Amino acid sequence: MQTGMHTDTERCVRAVRSKDARFDGWFFTAVLTTGIYCRPSCPVVPPKPGNMTFYPSAAACQQAGFRACKRCRPDTSPGSPEWNRRADLTARAMRLIADGLVDREGVPGLAARLGYSTRQIERQLLAELGAGPLSLARAQRAQTARLLIETTPLPMADIAFAAGFSSIRAFNDTVREVYALAPSELRTRAPRSRPAAAAPGTLSLRLPFRTPLNPDNLFGHLAATAVPGVEEWRDGAYRRTLRLPYGHGIVALTPKPDHIACRLTLTDPRDLTVAISRCRRLLDLDADPVAIDDQLRADPLLAPLVDKAPGRRVPRTVDEAEFAVRAVLGQQVSTAAARTHAARLVTAHGDPVDDPEGGLTHLFPSTEALAAVDPETLAMPRTRRATFTTLVAHLADGSVNPGVESDWAETRARLLDLPGFGPWTADVIAMRALGDPDAFLPTDLGIRRAAAELGLPSTPAALTARAAAWRPWRAYAVQYLWATDDHPINFLPV
Repeated sequence: MQTGMHTDTERCVRAVRSKDARFDGWFFTAVLTTGIYCRPSCPVVPPKPGNMTFYPSAAACQQAGFRACKRCRPDTSPGSPEWNRRADLTARAMRLIADGLVDREGVPGLAARLGYSTRQIERQLLAELGAGPLSLARAQRAQTARLLIETTPLPMADIAFAAGFSSIRAFNDTVREVYALAPSELRTRAPRSRPAAAAPGTLSLRLPFRTPLNPDNLFGHLAATAVPGVEEWRDGAYRRTLRLPYGHGIVALTPKPDHIACRLTLTDPRDLTVAISRCRRLLDLDADPVAIDDQLRADPLLAPLVDKAPGRRVPRTVDEAEFAVRAVLGQQVSTAAARTHAARLVTAHGDPVDDPEGGLTHLFPSTEALAAVDPETLAMPRTRRATFTTLVAHLADGSVNPGVESDWAETRARLLDLPGFGPWTADVIAMRALGDPDAFLPTDLGIRRAAAELGLPSTPAALTARAAAWRPWRAYAVQYLWATDDHPINFLPV
């Protein structure tokens, strides 16, 4: 699949006629005779091809005057895989918009983060997505508002501001325009089985994904490497604390056959959009597993691994700076030792939080707090202390930025310039923090062991040459190769 699929009318019509859910989020179908727009998998009888037109985003449909379908709810589609596959201006802008930046800092803030003028960004987004940053953010606000209306008892005024609207009137007008229903009508039509909140500020929702999704390595990795106090596996769910723009939160994520059950407790409801975005990113839910697996399956030595357990995702992170620090703590030590180092930092320098369920105690320390740590208090070799303090200083002053807006190649190069950073550390940060789907770890001991067992070249240079055929999905190949081992990261906790 490629960018601009909405321009291939014949292909889009075939996807709509087959009701193929794989294409949800790639494009949207607007029906000229009804004035509504749908996801490709909409269960209604497909309209005639002459009555269909296709758009690259829900915002573009809304801007053209179409309303969201009440049957297929296109606003709840998985996100486009394009924004996780690419590191160009459009993809970086879309990741920031999903993170709620436009609502917090406006389009000028978006431009400042990306280093371009507002005009350049608007022109680029309009050309590729059919809508500018304000329209894209507005579509996201509408989706967040609907979620809060249908899943919480919050008053409408509170929902308006939590979703990012500047006024109640803008909230009412947008909801009516997008859904052809008043906010109160949306709440009346919501399913009666809405789960009751376990505590003030808690809500439950479903995170959609493209099938298949193999939860074993995804949740196994998160649970096996969990930092005590910040993360835990409890009652079939991965739980962790979240540092958010307006406050903090606690999330519980439970794998289900057709969705991820997400229970969020937030100190400020304005953080809902960014919390959802970070959870989706953590679990790599916007990936296109069929496209990825098809390419990896073309290698006859990888094919049996893919066929055995298709749909592996890359476990990522909710906090890129946190992961970069944890990668350094994990250099040349066991998983258990890395957790111990991180737990000491959390206890000494993390911000305490209250967890109604009792298992979580802290937020992971901020880069500012870590920058003030006395290196002599760190129980690690002197050279690794130097690596740690240098990284933290660069994170704190912004000269190294592994955030969602980062340029992958540039950030990796800056990491490699730091003392104590070799290819393995830079590439594991690229894979799990930057989100580069093509990051590769040819020097990793587990990868080399798996390669030798499968008959793949086991030297880093030869394996890298063989892996060229796996591009741009080498980070997913890493997950399949790791899965040949019996390490706890590869198994869903019991």
